[in-house]
Amino acid sequence: MSQTVDRALSILPLLAEGPADLGQVADRLGVHKSTALRLLRTLHEHGMVYRQSDQRYRLGARLFALAQEAMESLDIREIAHPHLVRLNEQCGHTVHLAVYEDGEVLYIDKVESRYPVRMYSRIGRPVAITVAAVAKLLLADLPEAERRAVAEKLDYPMYTARSTAGAPAFLRELAKVREQGWASDLGGHEESINCVAAPVRGADGRVVAAMSVSAPNVVVTADELLALCPLVRRTADAISGEYSGRTPIKEAP
Repeated sequence: MSQTVDRALSILPLLAEGPADLGQVADRLGVHKSTALRLLRTLHEHGMVYRQSDQRYRLGARLFALAQEAMESLDIREIAHPHLVRLNEQCGHTVHLAVYEDGEVLYIDKVESRYPVRMYSRIGRPVAITVAAVAKLLLADLPEAERRAVAEKLDYPMYTARSTAGAPAFLRELAKVREQGWASDLGGHEESINCVAAPVRGADGRVVAAMSVSAPNVVVTADELLALCPLVRRTADAISGEYSGRTPIKEAP
């Protein structure tokens, strides 16, 4: 299996040099044409390569799309981080940045609270998708059919009495979030933790990430945290401006 994967991946750098026919691919790999064809067909099925009308193969559009998605995920964290730090300095609470990937919402950045009570969230870990404020924003931006399909496939654990009870309730919440442009989690995952979040948008207006401020109610009440919503939204708008190219990225001093 590892040899097959190695051979398949070896085709991609070859095609990066330009289109190649079956014989050229087989010669480069040092395999029979039937083996090369099998590998090319698999890559073609996944959109990684494309067979032209002249029977030569080139890199496929799906490969470029994946590369673009990966670059965007990296870029958004780099651009957002100074803004997250600044927001943390202003409010003192935990700040998160999250993205939606492969059916999960994952934290890709975190700035810790300056208060002794800390959040147990970790970068790279998935969030509680049916209750987290960042998840609501990311799923609310999906096209309606996809949004409904995702909602109907999810499980709805009752973490607390305030957790989302099922797909109909979740879809109503997503509709509300989509309309108001921000989201909250007031004790839905942990009774003692509240959160408010805002979307980060790309040049096309679609939500590419979501950022949030979270705090335990022993530090700040839910109402006091919700009062930070305008600040959180301004921060998200600033990140969106830089990410989409509407405003220049500020150089570090």
